[in-house]
Amino acid sequence: MIPAVMPTYARADLAFERGEGAYLFGTDGRRYMDLIAGIGVCALGHSHPHLVQTLQDQAAKLWHTSNLYRIPGGERLAQRLVDATFADTVFFTNSGAEAWEGATKLVRKYHYTRGNPKRWRIITVTSSFHGRTLAAISAAKGEKLIKGFGPLVDGFDQVAWGNMNELRAVITDETAAICIEPIIGEGGIKVSSPEYLRELRRVCDEFGLLLFFDEIQCGYGRTGKFFAHEWAGITPDVMCIAKGIGGGFPLGAFMATEEAACGMTPGTHGSTYAGNPLAMAVGNAVLDVVLADGFIAGVERTGQHFKAELEALVKRHPTVLQEVRGTGLILGLKCVQPSDEIVVDLRAAGLLTVGAGENVVRILPPLTIGAAEIAEAIAIFDKVCTARAAKAVANG
Repeated sequence: MIPAVMPTYARADLAFERGEGAYLFGTDGRRYMDLIAGIGVCALGHSHPHLVQTLQDQAAKLWHTSNLYRIPGGERLAQRLVDATFADTVFFTNSGAEAWEGATKLVRKYHYTRGNPKRWRIITVTSSFHGRTLAAISAAKGEKLIKGFGPLVDGFDQVAWGNMNELRAVITDETAAICIEPIIGEGGIKVSSPEYLRELRRVCDEFGLLLFFDEIQCGYGRTGKFFAHEWAGITPDVMCIAKGIGGGFPLGAFMATEEAACGMTPGTHGSTYAGNPLAMAVGNAVLDVVLADGFIAGVERTGQHFKAELEALVKRHPTVLQEVRGTGLILGLKCVQPSDEIVVDLRAAGLLTVGAGENVVRILPPLTIGAAEIAEAIAIFDKVCTARAAKAVANG
């Protein structure tokens, strides 16, 4: 008999009743260190007082009006994002998948508006993840994503991540854009080099393509810059964001230069719920913290410290762990032993992590995590790795 909640997740038998900072408190009475943060969503940790107060205040005033009318909170949030980034304009969404879809529509509309309707195909890269809609899985082409959901949506040409020769070879008169995550998250915490991102910018300029970044997981301060592409000293034409933008509230956005957004006129795109007053109040509250003086620089320092501790961990446990990946507070441990088993062992020991591709344990803690909490996490990692190494020896 099928359960009332559609069984599309292999959920752990664990539930939580409250959270505080970097900790979750289970209905089993245990406290857990949370290095998932809602898969990078709870960027400011759980129950952040500024977010809680803002949500409560706004909830008592106004939740939803629809986009038939002006929403001052959204106008303010959009202007703050424009002032802090490459973008000239922003469209708010309810999720990352919607943000990616909207940005994909913008790409096609741009070329149509500029008199090149035959330009509609987008180049993507292996190991990518852009969401679970039909178009998003068609773009990523991962076997687990697409199995049983064919035929795929046409319009996406995939090349190997990091291979510029292969990328140049697939560009045709129908190519409209290149879409990439500057740091591939689900695919195994793979960091694109600054030179690779700069070369993508050069190719787009050479062929008249739009550069389309997906910073849903790696953006919003997680790398020690507001957005990950800033490390390369270049800017995209369009970008989709989500996760950290709402601090746990469902919120996303796609943003673009004025030129790239030239086709996005009244009636070309919309959403019933997106950009509502409640979401915009929370989005502004998150930005109050993230853009405060010293916050993002602090994330960079914390990330360097955490990565150094993880690198030392790998050296201590070479039969369990292979290498550390990532930067800032988007990190991964590539494992020698099965990463899914290690995730289970860590959870049993009170530490929550999440898997990723290429046998990686993904680490996406709140950006507010401190040195004491990192030390506690490393101690749990040590304990689990020591037990797994001993078990491997015992089993021959």
